[in-house]
Amino acid sequence: MDERLWEGNVRKVVPYTPGEQPKVLDVVKLNTNENPYPPSPLVKKALEEYDYNRMRLYPDTNSTVLVDALAEKYGVSTSEIFVGVGSDDVISMAFLTFFNSDKPIFFPDVTYSFYDVWADVYKIPYEKQPLDDNYRIVPEDYKKKNGGIIFPNPNAPTGVLESLETIEDIIKANPDVIVMIDEAYVDFGGESCIPLTKKYDNLLVIQTFSKSRSMAGMRIGYAIGNEKLIKYLNDVKFSINSYTMNPLSQICGAMAVKDDEYFMECNRKIIATREKTMERLEKLGFIFTDSKSNFIFAEHKTVDADHIFNELKNRRIFVRHWNAPRISNRLRITVGTDGEMDILITALDEIIGNYGKE
Repeated sequence: MDERLWEGNVRKVVPYTPGEQPKVLDVVKLNTNENPYPPSPLVKKALEEYDYNRMRLYPDTNSTVLVDALAEKYGVSTSEIFVGVGSDDVISMAFLTFFNSDKPIFFPDVTYSFYDVWADVYKIPYEKQPLDDNYRIVPEDYKKKNGGIIFPNPNAPTGVLESLETIEDIIKANPDVIVMIDEAYVDFGGESCIPLTKKYDNLLVIQTFSKSRSMAGMRIGYAIGNEKLIKYLNDVKFSINSYTMNPLSQICGAMAVKDDEYFMECNRKIIATREKTMERLEKLGFIFTDSKSNFIFAEHKTVDADHIFNELKNRRIFVRHWNAPRISNRLRITVGTDGEMDILITALDEIIGNYGKE
């Protein structure tokens, strides 16, 4: 019997490719948009005080301690919050729950590259709507018949922020589908759409602890929306796995939310470093979008991005590069500490200065 006969019933997709995770520690890692600063001291305290004996018990399925903290911070009801294991888990669950039309869902042609993966996994038809030449969304493209809409704000990997007026215009034009705004980077210079969830019952806003709260390793994400949307999400979640978030993540996440002063301080440092780094990159001949995220989407005027990427990697400096349409000559550079950016700029100065002399 040909063992491969069973392959006809396999769900085949091209998986998402994350940024490279170097196996050595002595690197400057600017390729996965992790926060260069540690989590809140309150998180450290919670870890030190945690009773490991509680690991033998199942976690609270409702993540009450975390949901309560988020509800207090954003001034919403606990019934308007859904939590998951990272925003990827939240978005995946939202795709499964809300994108069930025979019409295609819409998202930008240059955006988070997981969206088409989820669509393929769940057999959801989709259409990519082209950004304009400045990597901005064209609102009219999202006013055609569709099965749902999702895009990040600020966008990834471009870092471009759309106004709340633009987003509300798109929501208004699509009252019969769910509109999801992925706000993974909103804390670095954007304004959240969360207040609009009171006005539009078809809006779902997704955020994460992986970026601005320095907790990528704990996998905490959440969505805020109309109570009925959240109920539908929980119905699907509890039909698959009730015990998705471990108790330690729940407690540490709640402590991070409570430490708003530390949260704001870290964000201010990252924004200041980003702005200073963009000035230095411009002097080296780079152009870039007006990033409102914790990364810079840069292109050199004369030196090929692939050459810069490989030369940086040879120096144990990791940035992100895609061989993809429209962005093949761009590099996405995570904003690290001032010291890490000094190392980057020194290396770039050398690489650009030596270009064509080899």
